Amino acid sequence: MKMLTLFAYAILLVTLSVSPASALTVPETLTYEVSWKGMKAGSAVQEVTAVGEELRIVQTIHSSGFLSSFFISIDNKTESVIPRQATGPGLPRFFKENINEGKFHTQKEARFNFTSLRVDSKDLLKKTETSDPISARTYDSLSSVYYIRSIELVPGQSILFDVYDFKHIWNTEVRVVKREEIRTPLGKFKTLMVTSQLKFEGVPARVGNATLWLTDDIRHIPVRMRIKVKVGELELTLVKGPSP
Repeated sequence: MKMLTLFAYAILLVTLSVSPASALTVPETLTYEVSWKGMKAGSAVQEVTAVGEELRIVQTIHSSGFLSSFFISIDNKTESVIPRQATGPGLPRFFKENINEGKFHTQKEARFNFTSLRVDSKDLLKKTETSDPISARTYDSLSSVYYIRSIELVPGQSILFDVYDFKHIWNTEVRVVKREEIRTPLGKFKTLMVTSQLKFEGVPARVGNATLWLTDDIRHIPVRMRIKVKVGELELTLVKGPSP
């Protein structure tokens, strides 16, 4: 998986079976430091703003330090547009990604239709179009992040959902493991520890599975994430955002 996809899937926690816990705070900006084996590898930012009756979610990832110097330069941006509802974020309407990782570049966009249960996507560089079936609980990597933050999470839950990433529909199981207090550069947080397992056609993903710590309050802010990659783990730590 691409680095941007790994970050996004680290917080893909979606369910339709629990009641809303809160409304999303708008506007909001969350900034993360990305590290690998204790060394700084880059930064990631997620922002949400209101545009009329919709919410616009934008995520950016930039590499820095040893990652840019010795491995690969990364400059990625994704965007999701969802309806703004009193009960929390709705299903996605539009998703777009602009990926620049070394010599690899891609620009794609998708439009979701939950009446026909189809998603129509375009590859803007290759100038190709595809149409794929989706389920009634299919999200993209960003809309799922903000949906989970509006619902109640309880230790012991096992949550199932689907995520579209232009190539596959990922079946994901999320488990709310336990409550735990952790320390970050922003201070101490009481959190819910959550794990995720991705599958495609029943085969577990080798990378992308994650352990997350979400604030144990109505905000459910991801303050720390550990994501399995091909070599070791990436750790993302909240360095700028709401206080404990």
